[in-house]
Amino acid sequence: MRGQVSQGCPVLSVAIVSRGMKITRRQFNYGLVVSLGSLPFYRSPSQAQLRVNGKRIMDHILALGEFGKNPQGGVSRVAYSDADKQGREYVLGLMRDAKLEVTIDAAGNLIGRRAGSNNNLAPLLIGSHIDTVPEGGNYDGVVGSMGAIEVAHTLAENNITTRHPLEVIIFQNEEGGLIGSRAIDGELTEKELDLVSRSGKTIREGIKFIGGDPSKLAEVRRKKGDIAAYLELHIEQGNILDSEKIKIGVVEGIVGINWWDVTIEGFANHAGTTAMNNRQDALLAGAKFIEAVNRIVTSVPGRQVGTVGRINALPGAPNVIPGKVVLSLELRDLDAAKIKMLFDKIYAEAQTIADASKTKFDFKEINVNIPAPTDPQIRSLISEAARDLGLSTKLMPSGAGHDAQDMARLGPVGMIFVPSVAGISHSPREFSHPEDIANGANVLLHTLLKLDKS
Repeated sequence: MRGQVSQGCPVLSVAIVSRGMKITRRQFNYGLVVSLGSLPFYRSPSQAQLRVNGKRIMDHILALGEFGKNPQGGVSRVAYSDADKQGREYVLGLMRDAKLEVTIDAAGNLIGRRAGSNNNLAPLLIGSHIDTVPEGGNYDGVVGSMGAIEVAHTLAENNITTRHPLEVIIFQNEEGGLIGSRAIDGELTEKELDLVSRSGKTIREGIKFIGGDPSKLAEVRRKKGDIAAYLELHIEQGNILDSEKIKIGVVEGIVGINWWDVTIEGFANHAGTTAMNNRQDALLAGAKFIEAVNRIVTSVPGRQVGTVGRINALPGAPNVIPGKVVLSLELRDLDAAKIKMLFDKIYAEAQTIADASKTKFDFKEINVNIPAPTDPQIRSLISEAARDLGLSTKLMPSGAGHDAQDMARLGPVGMIFVPSVAGISHSPREFSHPEDIANGANVLLHTLLKLDKS
């Protein structure tokens, strides 16, 4: 069977022997299906008919889950661990199978490139991450990574070339602070390279371990306008889509995340001989502070959240009044101004608690991820792609941080959510149905194609 093109009209030349009879060469439009007995011939699918291979995605997800597999049924593939390195090698092979030209940049990100018909255009980026939290699940980050590779594979199989160059990026150490994407947007500092990761290695050591070169991070930095757009597929990690039986979440933005270490200084003293009215109990002040955080954050209408997730009381003996407490404070919202307003209220309340308890509060800001609204046009294209595929949608925020918020500093971004069963994530019980994963990958594919033409 040989394909021809005649005077701008696609035709197909066929020479077949069937049932002992030679069929003469015939030309017919791609839209025509010819059946010879039980032998049909179909035209190549148009772009509108393209679909990813859902089984292949699931095979890849399950195979990747073997690297760092734990007895709880999930995976512990923390960044810079042996399991992470092995998983990256597996993924690198998948990217090559998808006909991508793969490199490891100086930050340790895996980047697979596919040429476009106009390589003077800025590239379109798709991707996610494959590192996990300790005792995590098989879907967080992995669905977006395997989905992005599958999109590239589908384009290659169908000989479709986008106008823009396409890059599939598997960011390193997303769970440890968006390290790979922050290197690309130039935010990763020299000081942070010496912080110790969950693997026990410093960030600097970890980058070397996975094939990067921390001394050349300047080479990976991109500036605003260097990318045409970034798209990321991800599990929701919440319960909205699953509970409302909605197939696709169209992300309106990624919340800002501000994090402080709060130190409360009291006075350590004997628990048996110090009267209750003479105590400077740092832990009691901390307990009142934690209650105040919850009260203040819930007193304001909206979807903001506030969390105290870590606390350490010193000296930590049952018979000693705690003289020092160090705890964390985290605030998240789509509006940076609201985060500041909540912090100001919490700070004022802390001073009131300090005065009443004869303690001292000190706040040290240790992390700021600014809110990242997604691009309105990309949101529209995601909704349109889902509608074309017959899938229901909901506009919603992302309560979790993602590499997309760093890419938003470089160009327009969009995120596609698929349901997480019961809203469980960062757990071995994390699960998304194969059908939902395939739906999300198809929306990613068709949003990319629409974006490429826009």
